[in-house]
Amino acid sequence: MRRKIVAGNWKMNGSRDLSEELVGYIRSEAETLDSGVEVVIIPPAIYIGDVLKQAHKLLSVGVQNVGQWQSGAYTGEISSEMAKDAGCRYVLVGHSERRQLFGETDELVAAKVSRVLSSGLTAIVCVGETLDERESGQAEAIVAAQVRSGLAQVEKGDWQNVVVAYEPVWAIGTGKTATSMDAQAMHAAIRSVLKNMGAPAEEISLLYGGSVKADNAAALFAEPDIDGGLIGGASLVAEDFVSICRYFPAGT
Repeated sequence: MRRKIVAGNWKMNGSRDLSEELVGYIRSEAETLDSGVEVVIIPPAIYIGDVLKQAHKLLSVGVQNVGQWQSGAYTGEISSEMAKDAGCRYVLVGHSERRQLFGETDELVAAKVSRVLSSGLTAIVCVGETLDERESGQAEAIVAAQVRSGLAQVEKGDWQNVVVAYEPVWAIGTGKTATSMDAQAMHAAIRSVLKNMGAPAEEISLLYGGSVKADNAAALFAEPDIDGGLIGGASLVAEDFVSICRYFPAGT
């Protein structure tokens, strides 16, 4: 059975006090959530230690970005090995903001994925199209190309540590979201691409990200190929984030 995952990406937000408040509340509610749902907190790297102190064993922790190198003279970078040593289990790779603002290419994403997997962590690999690409009918082709390129270096035995997050760029932080049917169609297309790559497609968790909120999570998570969410702004409001974590249909 595929893992059900709800991951909160705090982006460049937070403080030590906020970390204690948010994670403390989520942890206090974690035991009341479906035991089949893995809750992941992905704070700014500087707050990973603070989040881990609060998370205990009830929550998993990830990092928002790593370098493609193991170590060396790369001022300002952190490695996936460092993230693992700090206690992280997950690494976001290829988020649209990294692609758009920092020029990350599919080739760089592939190199980072390879490094993350070699360190024993799980890569949450982000893919998604812009509004122009969707309106011109290229959405599935763009996303398929990102999946194939970004996961091109995955070895046969490493697929269990790959998660794919579909984030339509036009829906991130805009308040807009794909309909549940549109999101399901793209997730099904991604699973087909993975199958064609020789991956165990039915075992790989696919997450939806893009203005997921408590009022649309139920419809999204009810779709057969959507295994959870990568949550942005709503993850900074503890009650909203916990509400989203509750929206998996019974028995899934």
